[in-house]
Amino acid sequence: MSRTLKTILIITTYVALAVLTVYLFPRYNNAFNYHFEVGKPWGYDLVTAEFDFPIYKTDAAIQREQQEAIRDITPCYIRTRELPNGVFVSTLEEREKLQNEGYKRIAIRTDRHSATTLPLSDLLTPKMAYERYGEQYEPNIVADSVANANLRQVAIESVSQTFGLVQSGERIIDRGEIVTAETYQILTSLARAYSEKNITRQQTVYVQIGYLGLIVLLIVFFVLYLAIIKRDLFVQLHSTLFFCLLIAIFITASFLILRFTSDDTLLYIVPFAWLGILTTVFYDPRTGLAVHAITILIVSLATPSPFAFLFTQIIAGIVVIYSLRKMTQRAHLAHTAILTGVAYAFVYTALTFTTTGTYTHLQPRIYMFIVANAVLIICAYGVIYVFERMFGLVSDVTLVELSNVNSDLMHRFAEEAPGTFQHTLQVSNLATEAAKKIDANALLVRTGALYHDIGKLMAPQNFTENQQGGDNPLSRMSNTDAARTVIEHVSNGLALASKHHLPQIIRSFIASHHGTSLTRYFYNSEVNAHPGEKIDESLFRYPGPKPTTKETAILMMADAVEARSRSLKEYTEQSIAEMVNQMIDAQIQDGQFAETPLSFSDVEAIREVFTTKLVAIHHQRIAYPTLNKTKEEGQK
Repeated sequence: MSRTLKTILIITTYVALAVLTVYLFPRYNNAFNYHFEVGKPWGYDLVTAEFDFPIYKTDAAIQREQQEAIRDITPCYIRTRELPNGVFVSTLEEREKLQNEGYKRIAIRTDRHSATTLPLSDLLTPKMAYERYGEQYEPNIVADSVANANLRQVAIESVSQTFGLVQSGERIIDRGEIVTAETYQILTSLARAYSEKNITRQQTVYVQIGYLGLIVLLIVFFVLYLAIIKRDLFVQLHSTLFFCLLIAIFITASFLILRFTSDDTLLYIVPFAWLGILTTVFYDPRTGLAVHAITILIVSLATPSPFAFLFTQIIAGIVVIYSLRKMTQRAHLAHTAILTGVAYAFVYTALTFTTTGTYTHLQPRIYMFIVANAVLIICAYGVIYVFERMFGLVSDVTLVELSNVNSDLMHRFAEEAPGTFQHTLQVSNLATEAAKKIDANALLVRTGALYHDIGKLMAPQNFTENQQGGDNPLSRMSNTDAARTVIEHVSNGLALASKHHLPQIIRSFIASHHGTSLTRYFYNSEVNAHPGEKIDESLFRYPGPKPTTKETAILMMADAVEARSRSLKEYTEQSIAEMVNQMIDAQIQDGQFAETPLSFSDVEAIREVFTTKLVAIHHQRIAYPTLNKTKEEGQK
């Protein structure tokens, strides 16, 4: 993929994140953004009315008054025929219905121009008419459905939706005061008034522009963090996709909760800790904190209680990232879950105390949400596996599993290529110490080093460290064929890595541990054998790529230095230091580290570590004295 196309895709990904966030944002109407409940203290500053607004009745009160208004109407009926004695007869069901609904009188239209009203007690059923008059009478009235519907509608519309008025400047509630039923209704009415007052199209557009500006600003801050602090991540497309997908998932979950419910306490069950866990496990704690903070800031723009939300989630995020700086065991997640749950509970309790001054307003369900959140943190182990597969990333837990030298592949390596395996262990130790010195990922370097020469398993007899002074098949080949055979251990290693499903990041160590360097022994032999002739260097160069990270660069240095150290005639601090400098200088001059973020101070620190470690490995040992022969005979 070209650099231009990659840049376009990275920019498009961040733009898509901003668009999604703006689209899902739940508070475009500039509503009354407070959370309150009857019987709970008001946790915000003093609220006064900025304009006159009516106090709306509750839905239950309106429905109750409408039912009372409906009972006050006089239902209308039509007489279908005249009966003797001027009686009016209805079915038993109809009469009981009128009685149950509380009606006292009914109106009966006897003809087109006249009607009569009678008490409900004068409306007879067939049985009552027979008992009174001794004759069988069938019902002679039917309900006038059109007239009754109109009467009901008029009665419903006559009920007022409000029951009072709050004037501009009037005090409503102050911090710490208990929200009564009356105050609750006033606050609800104020929220409705804000919504109705500010919902004009022009104002909605301005609100959207404002939120868009804040959201874009936060995303830009995150991009600047990557560009300045984590340049290597800034230019990686898969890292951009990882960060944006992770942020988008939690923004979507939070905004859907806030959009479809009025209870922002449900946010306690959202596992925001996953933001820090996933980013720290795959990248580093600093980036984990940045991703967590940016997501929390964006979500806080939509929450009714932004301060409490921000304070709680930031504290929890710091606890998560600090406790999970290095996750090399599954048990670390359980430890993190416990610490995070305690942090959530402590902060929630403390904030409630500062707001209310009493423990009676603590909500048990919040603690249940916190427990559920802790359980979800433990479930992050499965999520880590999913993200590993999706983005080709590798966690510390996976690296620990891969660096197990007792695995089947490592056991085969030790059995079939013992010399290469020992070389690999030495390279791994050297590279690990160097990585620790310059603050690189030591566990990643160690694991990559264990697998970098795995391709030699395909033909271990072709490499001198496995020949144990025996026959060397390469001596019977031409220099170009011998070089090609040696170079093939890289492609063979990649094939084995693919077969054993090693992560892409481990394969990068296999592919780049020689970069594009020359197989110097065979190239020099070819030049010496053909003086004056032009030799095609491409036949003797590894295909690359060159190292692009500190970790792969360290491995390349360690591999060359450890192999060269085996051919030294004497092992003194001076000879080892000269060898280390010579090998690293040659790689630098060959441009092998041009694409890595190594600094001069990093290289100097690596030289020092290699020299110290190799001197320790090849130190002179004291020869044990033997017994004098005459003394030995005398002792006998």
